[in-house]
Amino acid sequence: MEYSHSDTDLTKQPIGYWSWAAYKAVVTRTRSALADIGTTQPQWWVLAQIANAATTKTRDDVSHLLRNYLDTGPGIMESEIDATIAQGWITEDVEGRLGITAEGRTFYDKVAALQDELWTERHAGISDEEYLTTLKVLQRFVHNTGGRAWHH
Repeated sequence: MEYSHSDTDLTKQPIGYWSWAAYKAVVTRTRSALADIGTTQPQWWVLAQIANAATTKTRDDVSHLLRNYLDTGPGIMESEIDATIAQGWITEDVEGRLGITAEGRTFYDKVAALQDELWTERHAGISDEEYLTTLKVLQRFVHNTGGRAWHH
């Protein structure tokens, strides 16, 4: 890979632009790959929350947790939960408890394999140490600017 600038010039580049460009590239690639197999990124989040839950989660649990992912919001998450139910991947009982179906488990496994492939693609040529440093630097930018990440 050829970098856009020399190391000296890269240190003067705006983090806002490069973090936005990375976000745009990663999210666009992820959403495109998920669309190719018939799902959305928020539906994947819902399915993963139910498939990996140690205890039963309710609609409210899942919606509340996921609504802050990429500024999705409560309205979008509610409709994505509905769409995941309509696909037959999860069920909802009268108390709002969500469960995964056999079809949902099969689809979850398929999407999880795709997500593993995308992870490998994104991390090509990037060591775990570089990745860790990158995340710590990005979190420091969030902290230094008074921002909030989803887990705050």
